[in-house]
Amino acid sequence: MRNVLLVTKGHPYERQPFYDIFDQMDGVDYTLVEQPAAQALFSVEEAAPYDAFVLYDMPGIRFRPDGPPDFLAPSERFRRNFRALVDAGHGFVFLHHAIAGWPAWPEFAELVGGRFLYMPGELRGRQCQDSGYRHHVTHNVRVVAEHPVTAGVPEEFSITDELYLYEVFEDDVQPLLTSDYAFVQENFYSAELAVAQRRMFDNAGWTHAPGSNLIGWTREAGNSRVVYLQCGDDPVAYASEPFRRLIRNAIEWVSDR
Repeated sequence: MRNVLLVTKGHPYERQPFYDIFDQMDGVDYTLVEQPAAQALFSVEEAAPYDAFVLYDMPGIRFRPDGPPDFLAPSERFRRNFRALVDAGHGFVFLHHAIAGWPAWPEFAELVGGRFLYMPGELRGRQCQDSGYRHHVTHNVRVVAEHPVTAGVPEEFSITDELYLYEVFEDDVQPLLTSDYAFVQENFYSAELAVAQRRMFDNAGWTHAPGSNLIGWTREAGNSRVVYLQCGDDPVAYASEPFRRLIRNAIEWVSDR
């Protein structure tokens, strides 16, 4: 039995359909803790009962009704404890919008392997445009690596889900999954227009270079194993059997370190 800490909050989602993934997952027992309370468990001692953390949260962002969001940096104590946890060899599975977490803390993007940017900003020493999003895209996913995370997953499968035009550190991750969707600005909407100007589903005047088609990868940080899966926006995606298998495999792999 794998004991998992499931961390949520910071981004809206349909709760029970999401929890059903884990309620129906054989061999996994989970404890749900929301942000910011979950931050108290990001230490070597407090994380000891858990084989892995599954993160479906988005900490460090405070949205405002009248302008751009505030980006909040974590405390020095949290950062120190998080680094110690990574060095100790804990397992981390990041899902969907978790890649947007802690935008004021560059080290977090390095841990995950990329970043979704709600606002234009600097990343790895260069200026980047805000990221793009597109809901309810039916696309084909291709498994591009034989790996324990992809074991038993069809080589190709279709899923309807939200996709991101985001920043991926391709040289620092091991690719697992790609999408056949075209990751170009015409196919996405601007995150900045949505959160700063309340112009949802709009890309007028927005420019973004073509992006990565990677939607799943692994990497190692410190002594820890990390998996990021870009799938997982809504109940349609939650119900996908290949997606559920990927999560189960990812929990198993990051736990066996």
